[in-house]
Order: sequence, then C-alpha cells, then structure tokens
Amino acid sequence: MTLRTVLAATLGAALAATALPSTASAQAWPARSVTIVVPFAAGGGTDAIARVLADRLAAKLGQSVVVENRAGAASAIGTAHVARAAPDGYTILMTTNSAQVILPLIQPPGSLNYATSDFAMIGLTGILPNLLIAAPSVPAKSVQELIAHAKANPGKLSFASSGNGTITHLIGELFKARAGIDVVHVPYKTGVQAAPDLMEGRIQYMFDNIIWSLPVVRQGKLKGLAITTRERSKLAPDIPTVAESGVPGFEGITWLGLAAPAKAPDAVVQRLSKELATVLAEPDVIAKLAATGAEPPSNPGPDGMKSMLAGDIARWKAILSDGKIKLK
Repeated sequence: MTLRTVLAATLGAALAATALPSTASAQAWPARSVTIVVPFAAGGGTDAIARVLADRLAAKLGQSVVVENRAGAASAIGTAHVARAAPDGYTILMTTNSAQVILPLIQPPGSLNYATSDFAMIGLTGILPNLLIAAPSVPAKSVQELIAHAKANPGKLSFASSGNGTITHLIGELFKARAGIDVVHVPYKTGVQAAPDLMEGRIQYMFDNIIWSLPVVRQGKLKGLAITTRERSKLAPDIPTVAESGVPGFEGITWLGLAAPAKAPDAVVQRLSKELATVLAEPDVIAKLAATGAEPPSNPGPDGMKSMLAGDIARWKAILSDGKIKLK
C-alpha cells in the first residue's frame, strides 16, 4: 500500500468519524425538551394555541414541550431571540404575520434584529378572524354607525392594538383609511391588556382576534360589530363581516405558524412538520382550536406556510404602497 493510499484512507476515516456525531445527533433528536417561544404575553390568542399544540407535540416527540413567553416590540424581541438561537430544533417559534410580514415591511431596513429569511417554516397552525369590538359607551351598533360617529368627532376617538406594527395595528389603519375617518391609535402589548380601557370607554374600539374578544362580547361587556374575514365566522354567524357592512373588499386575518432557525437540520424540520400535521388532524385538537376561533389551514405544511407568507407580503406591500396608510 502506497503512502498516498494510506493518507487517503486515514483522511476518509477521519471525515467519517467527524460526521458521525452530527448524524447520530439528528437521529436522536429530540434528546431533551423543546421550547416554543411565543413572542407575546401570556393570555393572548397566540399563547393559547401554542399551549394546546405543546401538549400534543410532547406526546408525539417523547419529550416535554414548554411554552416560553418573550413579549415586547410587537413580537420582535421573541422573534429575534429564536433567529439567534442554536439551529438544533430545540428552540422554535410560534410566529404570526405580524412578525414575518408586517414588521419587515414597515420598519426601516436594518432596524430589526432578524429577517424572514432567518427562519425555516415548519407549518401553519391556524387562521384567525379578527373581531371589530367597541366600548359599550360608543353610540354605535354597526360599522356604519361607528364610521358616522367617528366622522362626527374627528380626532376624538381612539382605537387600540396589540402593539405598533402588529397585524391588529395594520388592520386598524386599513379600516381608518378605507372608512375615511380621523382616529388616534393607542398600542398595547396584547388585546387582553387593552380590554379594561376599552370596557371603561377610555378607548373606543379595536380589532383583535376572536379568541378572547368573542367571549367578552357574549358576556355583554363589549360590542361585537363585525368580523374581518371574507365570510362570517362559524363561531359567530350573527356577526356580519366588515366587507358586507359597508367597507367593500375589507379583509384582515391573523395567521399563526411554527418556524425554526433557518439552519436547523432538514430532518428535524421535517419531523416537526410531520408531527404538527398529525396533531392538527386529531379531533380533540380540531375542537379545541375551533373553540378559540382558529380555522384549520388547508395546507398546514412548510409549502403552505411559504405560500401564505408570500401572498401576505404581496398583499400588504400593495396596501402600504398606495400611500393611504400613515403609520407615523
């Protein structure tokens, strides 16, 4: 055997040995608990859905799945945390179109500590209608009456959101532009935190997900004026859509999904995607998510999430570029 042959064989063995830990690690995943980071405060809609899925995913993965809330900066803090996390599949993100679409579109280039390209899409977890809710003291029982009230009191009404740059903020701005009204935006960390001020009439109205807002409406503590989806919600068939209430073509949904750091192993992302799809098909999970108002995605896998992401970016980019929405 020549010296060249010996060296080649030795080098090949060394490279194979180097690859073994990585391969073994991928095959053994998960060897410890997995964390789902929710970039919003506990108690909100995103948090509620994450906790439903965490329980079921734990059973599928054979390891505990914990939910960690990292709220702030309209979800940018928690999102950036996952973007910088080790790409090993042990830290993943419950993300929304606020983080993946709206913030990258409205923030100055370089101002965010992450980009959409920093993530590998695992799959969609649900589509959420948003509900236009109003304070009991607001003299309006319909969208048209709210618009008339706002036009009669320019600059005196205010609407809340779950933070600057969130989807509920943009939906509120879109409504403001399409309705031609002059109202003031007041950001909160979550819709739940805005609720007391809304109930007391210090804030006049807001758009927020149906998860917490519909029960409060049913209790008579707030007025439910309209749904932001194209069709009425099965949970609230008596509440009309914004579009059928005099603002044609109006739509503003929130979508949720799981994502991992971009360099996470493909095998891990595929495993998570497979288990997520299995969990979302379970009857009790379907029932629990439906009870929150979440509609199941038609294509929950990575491709479906990428398609939803691309479509949402194109839609909101067009809306923002027409110059009618002013964020500052």
